[in-house]
Amino acid sequence: MKKFFLNVIFVFLILLNSKVQANTNSDKLYEKIDLFGEVLEKIKQEYVDDIDQADVMDSAINGVLQSLDPYSAYMSPELFKSMQTESKGEFGGLGIEIGMEAGVVKVIAPIADTPAEKAGIKAGDYIVRINNDQVQGKTLMEAVKLMRGPVGSSIDLTIRRKGVKKSLTFKIQRQIIEVKSVESKILGDQNNIGYVKLKSFNENSDKQFIKKIKNFEKQNRLIGYIIDLRNNPGGLLNQAITITDFFLEKGEIVSTKGRKISETRKFFARAGDGIKGKPVIVLINNGSASASEIFAGALKDHKRAIILGENSYGKGSVQSIIPLKNGGGIRLTISKYYLPSGKSISEVGVSPDIIVKEENQFELNSDKDNQLKYAIKLFQS
Repeated sequence: MKKFFLNVIFVFLILLNSKVQANTNSDKLYEKIDLFGEVLEKIKQEYVDDIDQADVMDSAINGVLQSLDPYSAYMSPELFKSMQTESKGEFGGLGIEIGMEAGVVKVIAPIADTPAEKAGIKAGDYIVRINNDQVQGKTLMEAVKLMRGPVGSSIDLTIRRKGVKKSLTFKIQRQIIEVKSVESKILGDQNNIGYVKLKSFNENSDKQFIKKIKNFEKQNRLIGYIIDLRNNPGGLLNQAITITDFFLEKGEIVSTKGRKISETRKFFARAGDGIKGKPVIVLINNGSASASEIFAGALKDHKRAIILGENSYGKGSVQSIIPLKNGGGIRLTISKYYLPSGKSISEVGVSPDIIVKEENQFELNSDKDNQLKYAIKLFQS
């Protein structure tokens, strides 16, 4: 009886301590909220210039989100509306996917056949100036807003590139970006290698991609496929799963883990390899990110493809666009994804089986494209 009584006291003390801890945390939170209000009032009263407190609040919200990771951000109602069109495969701008790294805007990848790629922007470039505006210190969404503008207008991007001492400036004309996500061609001396370049994973990519492959398969003379994911910044998770599934007979494709049970899932391939076991080579580079890394990583883990090129970007998280009452929205990281091996590619990327450094800015079936030429030789050797 004494032992039971002591146990009851022990449990009571734990619960009491938890409640005290919760109250303490709440007290600290309210103290911080009061402090923020005080700072905002001091800015209003004492700052050298008049400021728009609404803009200050937007910046504060952005600061909270970007303290979490490089991909979470706040979007004003105006920006949120314009961003809605991106996943549908058509939007205005430069054709460039960007993120944040240590407070600096970094190019994840220029989208193929867009003004940014044609101008010479490369994955891994750091944007330091947009027209006359210094970028450092701005939020990701502020940088996006500066890069958007009327179709046909020009913009100057000043970038720093690894291995290049001086900064580089590119003049780029804004255009309506229509992302035709799939290109295909027959390659090889015997015209027997199917080449498919997948530029993004938008909501139409799987239908376009699978249709191209099935048309190739009807010819019944191809010995294998080269899937080009270079400078593919990713896109929709379900598209990555569907396209990866097309090549796998069975097994796990990817798993996601988040705080909510609904965000912790595993995705498996359904029976049926769409190309009946033909060999596959996947081309990747530093601009291959997110959904591209799911595809390349899953095929590598299952030994279903040879991965060739350079290490991928290393974006192993899933973002959700969450609408807000004011008509704006937030892009928030809700889960992280893991390859079939259980490895995360966050900040690491997918490493190629065969490392081939890019020698020139590649073009489809160009003699300058040393990575593509290497892949073709593998089939012909």
